[in-house]
Amino acid sequence: MAGKRGKARTDGGGTGEDAPSDPPLTRERIVATAVDLLDAEGIGGLTMRRLADRLGAGVMSLYWHVENKDDVLALALDTVLAYRPPASTDVPADWRGQVVHLLEDWRVAMLRHPWAATLLPRQPLGRNALDRLERLSRTLSEAGVADDDLNAAIWSLWNSVMGATVTRASYDRSAEDRAAAQRRLEDPSGQHPTIERSRLLLDDDWDGVFRRGIGFLLDGLSRRPR
Repeated sequence: MAGKRGKARTDGGGTGEDAPSDPPLTRERIVATAVDLLDAEGIGGLTMRRLADRLGAGVMSLYWHVENKDDVLALALDTVLAYRPPASTDVPADWRGQVVHLLEDWRVAMLRHPWAATLLPRQPLGRNALDRLERLSRTLSEAGVADDDLNAAIWSLWNSVMGATVTRASYDRSAEDRAAAQRRLEDPSGQHPTIERSRLLLDDDWDGVFRRGIGFLLDGLSRRPR
């Protein structure tokens, strides 16, 4: 199907598969519809047939614009990872603020589309994902992080974002469940005194915990010899 991409048409393929009243079938429309389908039903819910049905098109019409399902997934993932710069009045002045903004924006994008965190490690990095990594790498490098430390720093921050996103997206305990779990720590045996004292199982400040955790990593980078 690779050769067909260069012949992409926007008239529904002229095969009669698309209703005359349907909007033109374009790659952008296919990808936007795929994102909606993934948001609604997850990765397992996306098939080329279901995507075509949502578009009011025939399955074969899609192949004028995309290669296959993996191509659709890669395009959908890269679309939701597009970086959103801060408003001009909110641009962080220091490198730490810039890094925190980059990582928080990344996390928010994946929480808005929970399937993205699962899909990202399985797909080649697209333009938007690479742009994010370049921004992050450049910011750290300009802040004085040595080239020998740069990859370890990037992967540590990457792992923090991915772990925080997956945990938050999949954690479905109610406040009542968390309170019951915390009460179980208060048994007389006292086997878990530290997490009981810190009230770990009641802590649902996901945003604050993420920001503080990133701060711990950046503290370590700040102390590295330049």
